[in-house]
Amino acid sequence: MTPDVALPEMTKTSDKTPRKILVTSALPYANGPIHLGHMLEYIQTDIWVRFQKQRGEICTYVCADDAHGTAIMLKAEQQHITPEALIERVHKEHLSDFESFSIDFDNYYSTHSEENKQLSQQIYIACRDQGFIAEREITQAFDAEKNLFLADRFIKGGCPRCKTPDQYGDNCEACGATYSPAELINPKSTLSGSKPIERQSTHYFFKLPEFTEMLKTWTRSGTLQEQVANKLAEWLDAGLQEWDISRDAPYFGFEIPGVEGKFFYVWLDAPVGYMASFKNLCDQRSDLAFDDYWAKDATTELYHFIGKDIINFHALFWPAMLSCAGFRTPTAIRAHGFVTVNGKKMSKSRGTFIRAGTYLNYLNPEYLRYYFAAKLNSTTEDLDFNLDDFLTRVNADLVGKVVNIASRCAGFINKRFSDQLSGQCSNIELFDEFVSAGVQIAQYYENLEIGKAIREIMALADKANQYIDEHKPWVLAKEPGKEFEVQSVCSVGLNLFRILMVYLKPVIPSTVTHAEHFLNIPPLTWDARKQLLLDHRINKFQPLMSRVEQDKIDAMITATAAEAAMEASKSSEDQIDIGSSLESNKTTDEKSPQINFDDFAKVDLRVARIIKAREVKGADKLLQLTLDLGSEYGEDHLRNVFAGIKSAYQPEELEGRLTVMIANLAPRKMRFGISEGMVLAAGPGGSDICLLAPDEGARPGMRIK
Repeated sequence: MTPDVALPEMTKTSDKTPRKILVTSALPYANGPIHLGHMLEYIQTDIWVRFQKQRGEICTYVCADDAHGTAIMLKAEQQHITPEALIERVHKEHLSDFESFSIDFDNYYSTHSEENKQLSQQIYIACRDQGFIAEREITQAFDAEKNLFLADRFIKGGCPRCKTPDQYGDNCEACGATYSPAELINPKSTLSGSKPIERQSTHYFFKLPEFTEMLKTWTRSGTLQEQVANKLAEWLDAGLQEWDISRDAPYFGFEIPGVEGKFFYVWLDAPVGYMASFKNLCDQRSDLAFDDYWAKDATTELYHFIGKDIINFHALFWPAMLSCAGFRTPTAIRAHGFVTVNGKKMSKSRGTFIRAGTYLNYLNPEYLRYYFAAKLNSTTEDLDFNLDDFLTRVNADLVGKVVNIASRCAGFINKRFSDQLSGQCSNIELFDEFVSAGVQIAQYYENLEIGKAIREIMALADKANQYIDEHKPWVLAKEPGKEFEVQSVCSVGLNLFRILMVYLKPVIPSTVTHAEHFLNIPPLTWDARKQLLLDHRINKFQPLMSRVEQDKIDAMITATAAEAAMEASKSSEDQIDIGSSLESNKTTDEKSPQINFDDFAKVDLRVARIIKAREVKGADKLLQLTLDLGSEYGEDHLRNVFAGIKSAYQPEELEGRLTVMIANLAPRKMRFGISEGMVLAAGPGGSDICLLAPDEGARPGMRIK
């Protein structure tokens, strides 16, 4: 096998000086929860780190929350808290999820730290003083109502090519076109609904093009997977652009030294967070020295694990700035693909955008660790979380093969031999075969061919089960004079199981910890596989893992879909559906996609009487309406509807009025309750909203045709 990344030669751990390795994972953004797409990276990294530590290497794993930027500032504002309070809360939530999945960071920190501030400024000043920072005026979109310069993702409008409305300011999801926000049809700020204006501002740029030759050499030095290096070569050959590293106030981040009202762009200080987290750890531990790992001449190893979507930041901007500032560059950057669910992109509406916390409410985290491990390789191809395959593979491999070895053998040892294993091994050839397999399995782990390692381990598990099946201790136990053979067969089985636990320890560490207790042994190192347990007393066997149940998976998907509906309802006050009050940021000349007559015919428009209207506690724009469709409509003639019309109506003036509603709209779960329909209104927004009313003579329940 030829690895994609140049790696140190594998040698026996007992024959060499331990490697000194620093490992990082990409920093999760501190404005939302961890989901299973995130977990792929942390599980992959954690498996590799645990493997290194198990082999006796000095391997340190650090990470942090990415805690700066406009998005965090705005979310904190929306929640009426400070950005500091938001990132502190999210930090605790992230760390709890990681700990539940056995992600064993040596330090989990935050980019909003004094260490990160000092290091970011140090790198910037070094680049500035060497003449690699440019200053110039640029024109940007500006939201006058929010007094904020707008990033492309905060601007929406019609695509200038295909005319599809509601597209972001840099690309169209419908036709794939790329453009500038100024080209959008009827552009609107997603923050206020106002039309952006153009405004000039002084910005600061890192002169990335001047590092082109350095990067061409570095990206082809074995630091990257071949497919990643090839992609970067396209960008390098096309010509790099100077990188805008500044943002205007208001902004949650670090101020640029010597410049008032200017802040470092979040992507400048985010990767510096790796250094800051490690520096914070060094201050806590006397055995680690910052310069040993980050100085330009450092001989230690540095690995970044990231998703393929952020490779440009890590493999172009980051090594260029490190080199410019006099720091070492990474030994290797290891990029992975995305997670799909059942072959499709993770989706909130389908219930497959699964949060880590939701998964943990229903399923064992080691199921996911194993399933991801079984499909991981050293490329950037996407990994599919197929729920049917997940159930089958975990049950067949972990429960049906591996744990089954222990459960089949332990009962005889516990009950018939007072927990004592045999004093000799009756099949040393099979034991040696299992031990020797560790060389290839270790190479697979090292090269991130984790799926291949799992296949090798499961092939060994099959051999162990075959050995037990051939010798049938349950039959021998019924034959006079066969006690020694029963003890011998089961002792071999448990020794083979112990070796499998060595190999699976990086993947399912919690299960292996329980197995170590059952076997009554110290924590398993990689070399421990060579040792036989002879004349050894074990503990009583307790089930190590239960089967995955379909109803648990179904419940997780249902809960995820419900969370998505609840999340949508929380933002409904700012994104009112057409029919509730019409979005205030829509103009009369903005066209919606066409529908055909059959689509329209499905809408059941009915006259309804408002019999009760009241304000909704905690909602700025909603009124809660009780609508009566008339007894002729049937048993469900009373409907509860939330409508975004509070700015135009007092509740008391609505009661008794007739209006028009969509009666066959599926109920929608909102933060304040279930909305069972939609009333129709028109107007530009604010106080200029009018509920649609039928002509005189209409009565509740009448259908509008």
